[in-house]
Amino acid sequence: MKIMLTINGLDVAAHFSEQDVATVHKPLLQRLAALHAAAPHQRTIVFLSAPPGTGKSTLTTFWSWLAAQDPHLPALQTLPMDGFHHYNDWLDAQGLRPYKGAPETFDVPKLAQNLRQIRAGQGTWPQYDRQKHDPQEDALQVTAPLVVVEGNWLLLNDPAWRELREYCDFSIFITAPAAALRQRLVARKQAGGLSEQEAEAFYQRTDGPNVERVLTSSVAADLTLMMTENGDYRF
Repeated sequence: MKIMLTINGLDVAAHFSEQDVATVHKPLLQRLAALHAAAPHQRTIVFLSAPPGTGKSTLTTFWSWLAAQDPHLPALQTLPMDGFHHYNDWLDAQGLRPYKGAPETFDVPKLAQNLRQIRAGQGTWPQYDRQKHDPQEDALQVTAPLVVVEGNWLLLNDPAWRELREYCDFSIFITAPAAALRQRLVARKQAGGLSEQEAEAFYQRTDGPNVERVLTSSVAADLTLMMTENGDYRF
């Protein structure tokens, strides 16, 4: 199945095999639908945590599209965690801008506040502005009964991040071979205009440590998916 998805304002071509849709993605959405049906009067919040390079944004946007095609599934909205980065002024003051994306560069209390609001009812969600490279407040109106919050650190084994589990009804973790993630992340930076040397340096400074930390320092999820070397997902 080839499909065009809009992710962060950009059109992205995605491909999912019909077999994987039937054996992985639809069964997973049906499981989340059953979870919501057990408590239909409140919003169901799912955490999807995974290292960089595992295609979280594409995957969750596809899930949202797939749910919309089936009248038996509740509407699903994907909520990226990137909008909770601290502003660049704050990062510069702390000397953290070169490490943007690490756990320390996120405003965890602000994320908890937004999760509390959307659990209670209607709320908004910030989005990361990739032109300004800063959060854009209230960019998304949260309306769906089922939401998937996706990011690297949602299951981090750290006191501040563990407190977020209060707002999580179900958690999913994606694991993947570290070598495959390195190849994907370096290629992504080169596609964005960096030289091979610059892309490798960025990986060593930022992406690589983040990949290792997510893979080794996340608490167990309710469900784990494996991303294969060719980008497919398996239970």
